[in-house]
Amino acid sequence: MSEPKYRLEKLNFDGPLDLLLQLIEKNKIDIYDIPIMEITDQYLSYISAMEEKDLDIMSDFLVMASMLLDIKARMLLPIEDQEDEEGEDDDPRAELTRRLLEYKRYKFIAGQLRLYEEYADRFCFRDSELPEELKAYVPPVDLDELLSGISAELLRSTYEKLIIRMNAAENTAQQRFFGVIKKHRLALSDCIRGMVSYAKKHRSFSFRQMLSPEADKTEVVVSFLAVLELIRMGKVSVRQEDIDGDISVEVESGESFDDIDLSSIEDI
Repeated sequence: MSEPKYRLEKLNFDGPLDLLLQLIEKNKIDIYDIPIMEITDQYLSYISAMEEKDLDIMSDFLVMASMLLDIKARMLLPIEDQEDEEGEDDDPRAELTRRLLEYKRYKFIAGQLRLYEEYADRFCFRDSELPEELKAYVPPVDLDELLSGISAELLRSTYEKLIIRMNAAENTAQQRFFGVIKKHRLALSDCIRGMVSYAKKHRSFSFRQMLSPEADKTEVVVSFLAVLELIRMGKVSVRQEDIDGDISVEVESGESFDDIDLSSIEDI
């Protein structure tokens, strides 16, 4: 039984282009003549086996997979169907090759810069040979002066005090916001009485105008229920021009509220 032409090996790759480039290099494939069917199958096998569940990361690999499948489909078309308007043959792999070459150049440059950074501290220059840029450099902070008088004991003591302050601040915040939770009760009957008193003075007013500036959500809801109760009793009428607009409340003509009965109102 003959060995497979292209081998799958465990690769450490960074992104879809890096995976594709490593597959090409591992199988000693000419980047200008990529066997798109075999490479596409290998690429799909890799991303199927990936354990990464991050959708943002996987989406990049899936976009490249769709590009490979598109090229694979176009490669299956007859040659005459792949010619452009001027009659010249347009290789579906051209754009992929261009992107791989560009990525390969950037990867090489990044590797060289990484080596320069790694070995930079192994080189020394004599004063006479220092570049002008280095001669003009002045350290922004004098570390000897900054660390003078600092000992391990002082660092430990400062760290312990910081931890104590952080724990105290956390406990204070918990007590302030979560220490005691009280149920805020509002009597619907009291709210109706307050609204009746307001209506007697103004006769026509808006719902927001009636609320106090400090009213919370609970007060707004109970006040709205009070308006509904007064509407049910036939004491007031309301009007709203827009769905998000204010509600206009108007006392019915001749209404004095003298016969209002709140004995059947259930408080909230």
